[in-house]
Amino acid sequence: MEKNVPVAKLDLKKYAGTWYSLYSIPTVFDRGSRETTTRYTLNKDGYYNVLTTYKKPGDEKVYSRSSKMFPSEDGDKGELQAQFIWPIKVDYWVIELAADYSYVVVGHPDHKFLFIMSRNQTIPKKTHDEIVARCKAKGYDVTKLTSQLHEKV
Repeated sequence: MEKNVPVAKLDLKKYAGTWYSLYSIPTVFDRGSRETTTRYTLNKDGYYNVLTTYKKPGDEKVYSRSSKMFPSEDGDKGELQAQFIWPIKVDYWVIELAADYSYVVVGHPDHKFLFIMSRNQTIPKKTHDEIVARCKAKGYDVTKLTSQLHEKV
């Protein structure tokens, strides 16, 4: 089994921007969501303001929620913490990252959730299959992955 650990190096400026959530083992906040997009804006205090937009099944209305994302104390690792409700923080680990920051895999130390996100609304099937195989090797139950159903624009 591969180790489920955060990446050793994360460039916070490169990570900023918009990500499409393509597949997930969702959190309580994400269950049933589709077409989820998350925008990370790095602020002057060194953490991200996060805006997540999504749709609910059978509803074309776009919903949104705001949160914060805090980097690890050393600031370089992919070990982040999400804060949806103050003062609670949840581990949010970047466990895989494309060298060009075109896709990212976010997980949890206890395998509670998993997100496969991309800068685009789709990724090649081969890339998807390889990512899923690596996630399975890290101990994630990939049978729980759900599609976010992004439509091509």
